[in-house]
Amino acid sequence: MEIKVNDKPRETTATTLMELAVELALPEAGVAVALDNQMVKREAWAATPLSAGAKVIIIKAVCGG
Repeated sequence: MEIKVNDKPRETTATTLMELAVELALPEAGVAVALDNQMVKREAWAATPLSAGAKVIIIKAVCGG
């Protein structure tokens, strides 16, 4: 199915946010995810389904100034 990740189209077979996180090799910490403009806590990723056309925003924390 096609979704958008940070406003870029992406084909995925992931059915949950957790599966998408694994597919994208997101780090264990320092990442925030929003699905259709709603923040989703990491502990809810496995239970949060993805559907075609979903809009996912991923924000990674960075060090420095």
